[in-house]
Amino acid sequence: MKDLLDCVMGFDVHRDTIVACLLRGELDKTPEMEIRTFGTLIPQMHELKAWVLETQCHYIAMESTGIYWQAIYEILEECFDGDIHLLVVNARHMKNVPGKKTDMKDSEWIATLLRAGLLQGSFIPEKPFRELRHLTRYRKNVISDVRTQKNRIDKFLQSVGFRLSGFLSDIFGASGRNIMKHLSVHGSITMEVLDKCLKTKTRHKINEIMVSVNGTLSNHQCACMRMMLTYLDQIELHRKSIEAAIDSELQNHAQALSLLCSIPGVDVISGSAIIAEISSNMSSFPTSEHICSWAGLCPGNNESAGKRKSVHITKGNVYLKSMLCEVAWVIAGKRSTYLANWYWRIKQKKGAKRATVALARKILVVIYTMLKTGRPYDEDAYKERRLQCEQKKANRMIHELTKLGYQIIPGT
Repeated sequence: MKDLLDCVMGFDVHRDTIVACLLRGELDKTPEMEIRTFGTLIPQMHELKAWVLETQCHYIAMESTGIYWQAIYEILEECFDGDIHLLVVNARHMKNVPGKKTDMKDSEWIATLLRAGLLQGSFIPEKPFRELRHLTRYRKNVISDVRTQKNRIDKFLQSVGFRLSGFLSDIFGASGRNIMKHLSVHGSITMEVLDKCLKTKTRHKINEIMVSVNGTLSNHQCACMRMMLTYLDQIELHRKSIEAAIDSELQNHAQALSLLCSIPGVDVISGSAIIAEISSNMSSFPTSEHICSWAGLCPGNNESAGKRKSVHITKGNVYLKSMLCEVAWVIAGKRSTYLANWYWRIKQKKGAKRATVALARKILVVIYTMLKTGRPYDEDAYKERRLQCEQKKANRMIHELTKLGYQIIPGT
């Protein structure tokens, strides 16, 4: 391997230790090697930073080992006033590079590959976007907690014989909450009180709802119900505080958010999650195919001896992929839009699941183009393009029929 860099470092990151290998020397000559081991506590990682500054090493590579690399990245990215090249490399890529990895220490092998310029770092967004990513991912976990707690309350009601969810589409709406709060305090409910609890159209089902909750909760069951409802209120209040923090962070990315929200089916919640994952600067992705591959929305390329094997999509960024699929489901319900019509055409040929993934990929390509050019989504432009395609198809058909001897009468 031909050397391209004269001073590099390779980190082998574990939970408790960091093995750092320094390779330094003239190009095309055997470099001097120094290996040191550091702990993963903050004072020990600052010792690693001091060693990096002492050696004046501007090129460092490490494996993307779980979440353990993140703290190291945070500490080292400010070295030399930001003039440092930190590469977080996929371990699978390093294993595919030819070499005797099993005969060498991991850190030395990483440094050797970096010195030869054979490593390509993963996409790491800037710190403001990483901080926004912490909030959006945490919000997703909290929303999952809210959904779990709601299911737990519904299961408790079913266990005591209250079939409220059979007559209310959402038992945690205004009517359902009023009923559950009254039951948690008094243990039962009368027709007069139920009439006051119900709102809007649910009043038409008052007799059925009364039959579904025509029972009595014991003191123990009332206490359990109160605790469950109190915990649900706390989680929802916590979710609102997270969303307030996200709104505060989004003030710095208002332009990118407005571009994304111009797409039908994308709101502030989904737009903030997408921005947090891909940032607003598309310079890290040369083409839209690169960002689709990074997100895991590209089919696999597995062909051997002329036989094409499994082409399932890759894992990619699961947070971005799941959010884009949710947006795709929303857009599929908007029949009057270009993207929705495109989805239904694909669904007829490939099925709903493949059509959803295909639409998610198309949405990501649209987002990439919008952030790259700074232009909002224009539904009319897609309609004009489709009309042009249909006109070209009609012209080709007329040309083929004319070659066969048919006479085409204009207007027919």
